[in-house]
Amino acid sequence: MGIPRKIHTPLTNEVIVSLHAGDMVLLNGEVYTARDVAHRRLYEALIKGETLPIDLSKAVIFYAAPAPTPPGKVIGSIGPTTSYRMDFFTPKLIENGLKGMIGKGNRSEEVVQAIKKHGAVYFGAIGGIAALTAQCVKKVELIAYEDLGPEAIRKLTIVDFPAIVINDAEGNDLYDQAQKKWRINH
Repeated sequence: MGIPRKIHTPLTNEVIVSLHAGDMVLLNGEVYTARDVAHRRLYEALIKGETLPIDLSKAVIFYAAPAPTPPGKVIGSIGPTTSYRMDFFTPKLIENGLKGMIGKGNRSEEVVQAIKKHGAVYFGAIGGIAALTAQCVKKVELIAYEDLGPEAIRKLTIVDFPAIVINDAEGNDLYDQAQKKWRINH
């Protein structure tokens, strides 16, 4: 697979189209945490024509909620949650400018088509290493929906956050590619 490529947020269209399913990356810059309820609120705000608390055109959303922050640390353990839980809301967010998502697991056909149509990218993060992932977070800022506790939207400043491109802007899917390769070889 090679050496991971360092990329920075906000993601430009040039960077997005240069990424391919299977590419390993080290993400740097700012990402926002948001899970199920936060997604529902963003979706409902879009439906009502309300202003969102984040600029989707500059956003990468990390499907995660941190554990409590230990003394002397920036953030508690933080790892990806299962992405399909956001799939109902995601096409509308992509349609309104969302360029990148980070989570674990595969996406629905509707999400993959929205990624392809609007030029976005879905990154897979490694599950089970939340304490190590937290070390990539250098700064945390509460942005919206404080009532959601750990699932509030937070802006994270990250350095060398490891991820892999699962769905690229051409509609390629790393999981599908791996399954096809396995079937051919077995």
